[in-house]
Amino acid sequence: MNKAITDGLALMPPAFAQGLDVWSSEDGTPGSATYDGAANAAFVAADADFGGCLELVKTTMTTRLRYMGETPLQPGMYLQITARVKAISGNLPSVRIAGWAGNGAFNHVGGLTELGASVALDSYGEVVEVSAIVGSGARGGVDMPWGLAPVYGHFGLDLTGLNGGTVRIDDIRIEDVSGWYLGDSSGVIDVRDYGAVGDGVTDCTNAFDAANDAANGRRILVPEGVYKLTDTVSFTTEVTFDGTVSLPANERLVLRNNFHLDAYIDAFGDEVEGFKRAIQAMFQYTDHDSLDMRGRRIELYGPLDIAAIAGKDTLEVRRVIRNGQINVQASSDWNTETATSQASYSPASPRKLSNVANAANIPVGSLVTGKGVGREVYVTSVNIGNQTIDLSQPLFGPDATQSYTFTRFKYVLDFSGLSKLSQFSLLEMEFLCNSRASAVMLAPSGNNFHIRDCHFKSPLNRGVSSLGEGCQDLHIDRCSFVSNEQSVPAEDRQSIAFNVNANDTKIRDNVFQKFGHTGICYGNGHIFVGNHWYQGDSVADSPRMAGLVLTYPNVKSIITGNYIDNSFIEMTNEHDARPDFSSEYSFGGLTVTGNIFTVNDAARWFSWIVVKPYGPGHFIQGLSVQNNTFKSLNGITDRVETVDTTYADLSYNLMRNITFEGNTFNGIGQVTVNPVSLEFSQSTASNNWVLDPSGYLPFGGQARVVESLVFRNAMTNGSGSTVYHRPYVTVNYGASANQLRLTFPEAVKGTVNVVTRMDKPI
Repeated sequence: MNKAITDGLALMPPAFAQGLDVWSSEDGTPGSATYDGAANAAFVAADADFGGCLELVKTTMTTRLRYMGETPLQPGMYLQITARVKAISGNLPSVRIAGWAGNGAFNHVGGLTELGASVALDSYGEVVEVSAIVGSGARGGVDMPWGLAPVYGHFGLDLTGLNGGTVRIDDIRIEDVSGWYLGDSSGVIDVRDYGAVGDGVTDCTNAFDAANDAANGRRILVPEGVYKLTDTVSFTTEVTFDGTVSLPANERLVLRNNFHLDAYIDAFGDEVEGFKRAIQAMFQYTDHDSLDMRGRRIELYGPLDIAAIAGKDTLEVRRVIRNGQINVQASSDWNTETATSQASYSPASPRKLSNVANAANIPVGSLVTGKGVGREVYVTSVNIGNQTIDLSQPLFGPDATQSYTFTRFKYVLDFSGLSKLSQFSLLEMEFLCNSRASAVMLAPSGNNFHIRDCHFKSPLNRGVSSLGEGCQDLHIDRCSFVSNEQSVPAEDRQSIAFNVNANDTKIRDNVFQKFGHTGICYGNGHIFVGNHWYQGDSVADSPRMAGLVLTYPNVKSIITGNYIDNSFIEMTNEHDARPDFSSEYSFGGLTVTGNIFTVNDAARWFSWIVVKPYGPGHFIQGLSVQNNTFKSLNGITDRVETVDTTYADLSYNLMRNITFEGNTFNGIGQVTVNPVSLEFSQSTASNNWVLDPSGYLPFGGQARVVESLVFRNAMTNGSGSTVYHRPYVTVNYGASANQLRLTFPEAVKGTVNVVTRMDKPI
């Protein structure tokens, strides 16, 4: 690169033969004294060594010679100033190249090195060549690194030492040697050429910006050293970091051309800091919608607070973190925080605790436990001044004032500090929690968070937690969740793979292994397809725990094509501040089709479909259980479905639209069918036949409807004569209302086929 050629810059000073009026005895600036007519200077037309030259007598402590022309300087430009000098008589001085730096306002730029190395003249008549290089960067061989502020200079030389000596000076040469420092010829821009100094102290922000402006598609090199930046820097071209940068936490490094984790680790010299800075840049602004970790493994010693890292409150454009592994290391930063405080609760404000003692000690995202608190209730916000706490879900039955425990788990990726996060994805990630941390906590609000092809291994408490409604339209696809409680009996496990507080989740094609519960899901419109969750243990006759818990009564959801292993589906209303039924939708809106249900070594009373009302008056309206396979191994299971009456029973006289059909049963003591077609035989003549279909009716329901009644043979009276009477049917017969009675005008016997059901179909 030669700026004199490529940019048409005039660099070379005129020869002394053209006059001494452009040569200053001071700093070279306009108005300074010149050597034109000076008593101690003269032009010598013919010198044996130099031809035409300047003869100069040293008369001051530092005798200066400066070209008064403004020699231009540009970022990335390097000039070599050369002078040939010989002593003629008198005292022998020393000589050095020197200059004066000027900015665009024609003012002096202070604080710079403006002197080259000094060379002593130690004999008369010997030609000595002195030179120095001036340029924008602190490169090897650069004597005067001036950075970006100067845009021109006045160059020449100084004579120092004893006065009285006479020297002759050949015409001074100023040459562009920028090519020595690569630049255009190699396709690389070095930030040092634009004033960057890798000493960890000098502010290199402007130098980095200038290098980016000059790159024009060429690669930028950040050489070894530590480069201090004080403001956001955005590179639009590829950058190679042999050195590292330091940057305030609230400023960003944006690598728009090579936006990936490797580049950020190289830039900051630390994989965790690099990961944080890449996330920060992605949230704030970049040309890329995704951060590719390039298969890198991050050793993580503490939670990543995404809001603090990103410096943002909301994000609602698509962003992705992909293709990496995070390995949790031992650190006290993962320690769970626990606080206990007294607070008041009223169903009139169902998602709020008031009069909270020591509210300042309760972190957002804490799990709330205590009397009358359902599963997976979290703190969504804390108002310290008002002593109130907002909750993710209502409480079903606490005292008006009582103590609560607040437990704050620590998460690898914690989004809880954001107020809203939408369209965020984690793709092909592996979270190695190593029984030290939970994996992901979502933001309090937002939608369409997507987790795909990820692995969650040994989370300490939770896999994916939602503390609010940031789980709206949550997608979890083709992921593997493996708990840290593989050897713990099922009833003693505390871990939960995921929870949901909003609607429309899609949980598809995942594997969940041995959690306390696989999912706790509020809301409706959920789709569970193609998953396998299993929660067994090695304990004989062991109780099993709920795998999928649906806490919104009328869920409007489907559970299809799943493998439900050693766990059950539980329908509750535990997230209801007034759990007693009162003019609302009750349990139902659920379709369970084409699933594989299995259990082994379980207690006989285990069931795969459980309804657990937390208040009286509820019923089931709209439940379809069809074409499933139920199988019990190493023991018989009494039934596939049941009602948990811990808090209340169902109102069986209100059941509506319940279908159990097309299912297969293996190792089940009593199959369940509704409507059920049964054959009854009356062997002795009687006016009243009592038929008992109760064993087949779901949930111990009542015999409410007879859809058809067909006699399989002739009815006969006590004497054996055929009779043709038609009976009437009494439904809801018996103490439990779960039998039927056929009443005839006279005593008869025979065989009848009855289709009955425990619900009203409409």
